[in-house]
Amino acid sequence: MIVRSFKDIENTDRHVRAASGTWESKRIVLARERVGFSLHETILYAGTETSMRYAHHIEAVVCVEGAAELTDHETGTTHAIAPGTMYLLDGHERHTLRVLEDFRCLCVFNPPVTGREDHDENGVYPLLTEPELTEPELTEPGTTRPEEV
Repeated sequence: MIVRSFKDIENTDRHVRAASGTWESKRIVLARERVGFSLHETILYAGTETSMRYAHHIEAVVCVEGAAELTDHETGTTHAIAPGTMYLLDGHERHTLRVLEDFRCLCVFNPPVTGREDHDENGVYPLLTEPELTEPELTEPGTTRPEEV
């Protein structure tokens, strides 16, 4: 069992800031945990637009705070995204998120990300993998195992 808080992740290698300056993400569960998915808390900043296409990943997103407009470039449809709204990118859709208010969301990726990804010039995350681990990482910052508490 692994227990982490968002606060534990701040300013560690799991706290990723986009080169574009449009978002930051706390990578809570990563490929190195070997559970088949990754889980992130991501904040996109008001007044920004981010165009993306996950060519190698499926992503589920749940908005927990803020407001944005999500445009599906395949259909031209724009959706209002508010707290309690989920969207699933299950077809590698090209899409743009136009952020109206700071937008905090929880995201699940499959396959899991490593934590080093950032969008390339086409809005795509590369497909990165973790080297095989012989032992789980137990000393990672922000990780607490209940038996250690």
